[in-house]
Amino acid sequence: MSRFVLVRVARGLVTILLVVSFAFVVLRLSGDPALEILSNEAPPEALEAFRKAWGLDQPIWVQFIDYLRMILTGNLGQSMRDGRDALTVVVERIPITLMITIPALLLDVLIGIPAGIYAALHRNSLLDRGVMLAAVAGFTVPSFILGLLLVLVFAVWLGWLPSGGAHGWTHAILPVITLAAGGAAVLARYTRSAMLEVLNQPYIRTASAKGVPWRLVAFGHALPNAAIPTVTIVGFMVGQLIAGAVLVENVFSWPGVGRLLVASVVSRDLSVVQCVLFLVAITMVTSNLVVDLVYGRLDPRTRGRRGS
Repeated sequence: MSRFVLVRVARGLVTILLVVSFAFVVLRLSGDPALEILSNEAPPEALEAFRKAWGLDQPIWVQFIDYLRMILTGNLGQSMRDGRDALTVVVERIPITLMITIPALLLDVLIGIPAGIYAALHRNSLLDRGVMLAAVAGFTVPSFILGLLLVLVFAVWLGWLPSGGAHGWTHAILPVITLAAGGAAVLARYTRSAMLEVLNQPYIRTASAKGVPWRLVAFGHALPNAAIPTVTIVGFMVGQLIAGAVLVENVFSWPGVGRLLVASVVSRDLSVVQCVLFLVAITMVTSNLVVDLVYGRLDPRTRGRRGS
């Protein structure tokens, strides 16, 4: 394994540790789960028994060390609500979240990249301005606002689509569009900028001066070089989709990981919240690692520089 990969893996592990540590400390300092789960009217004996059963009566540093030991053994704790394994509770929701995040990512790529390329090849044209205007609107409008607008138009006014739930593929249409809008807009802007930067390079002008067909210059020379920063953005968008799913799933009552996270935070189910954040951190670190590896493959000159 090259030094480049080892450095990226080490940084990823440190990032996961920092996320786990931050989440653990903040959750324990933000309130007492016993009061939320058992209510304020519960007898003091019941509250004390609950804290003792879950180790909440121990100093926070003791709880943290115990939690790290559990992670190293593959145990992410149990739900304080029903006693089920926290990892099982979260894994049950992952396929439901993937039903909207994967199509949203595909739409981001299928819409954002072609739109950015077209805008760059027709710079300063009316269609270029239209694409950029749509892109600005796409990433400036908050996802929950866009989701509510889509519900108002397509569910309330037109009655074409359901407003929420997860009872069929039609229920996924509005959440997918809401998730994909911002990502496609960002990808279109970055792709356009990358293409324009490459099209202004001397070797592109030289190829055009030699009589190389413009289509070959654009798609054979410019596009492969412009793909390098675009790949980086696609990798970062994985994390954006996860963050966006938290809002979108609650807007559309979509029973995925994002909605589970919000419900667990409200109910102070610490083990489930920590499990979700742990898996999210692993997902984002892995996606960034893949991006770095692909980046190094596309541009070998960056391997040594980025590894150092």
